[in-house]
Amino acid sequence: MTETAVEAWPEPPLAGTEAAAVLGALERQRATLAWKCSGLDAAGLNATVGASTVTLGGLLKHLAHVEDSHFARLWLGVPVGAPWDAVDWDSDPDWAYRSAAQDTPGQLRTLWQESAARSRATVDAALRTGGGLDQLGAHVTRSGERPNLRRILLDLIEEYARHVGHADLIRESVDGLTGEDPPR
Repeated sequence: MTETAVEAWPEPPLAGTEAAAVLGALERQRATLAWKCSGLDAAGLNATVGASTVTLGGLLKHLAHVEDSHFARLWLGVPVGAPWDAVDWDSDPDWAYRSAAQDTPGQLRTLWQESAARSRATVDAALRTGGGLDQLGAHVTRSGERPNLRRILLDLIEEYARHVGHADLIRESVDGLTGEDPPR
């Protein structure tokens, strides 16, 4: 993906495997976010809508954290790495949103793209084992349950879908860009 255009628009298969459908839906949400955040400078990535303080830059940074934390913590059972490990989330739960204004558009896009790439690599490695979406992650809840790969991916799709809706509104307020798919 470039910063100004989506080169190949991902579509979930119409009649593929369950894993292909779930991953296709996630890739479509990722591509939509990338498109809504593409081609904007710092002012565009820091624009807000109405009473909300959410920005496109904040969404990029938040979703980078979600990508990294879901797969590090829930799937691999390891602490999440930098820059997330240096944040006191209890005292500053909105750090990703708030601190995004201090980052350049390039830094935000790179942070998000690298986090998504790590997630893709983790999922690819898990699926190569042949266990499919039923494989259990390393995280154990207080009740002794472990999430399977399906649940982690579906939670990630839900997170993206919620925030892509925000991105739609914010981007339209910046320069009028609307729609579900980039121009072909």
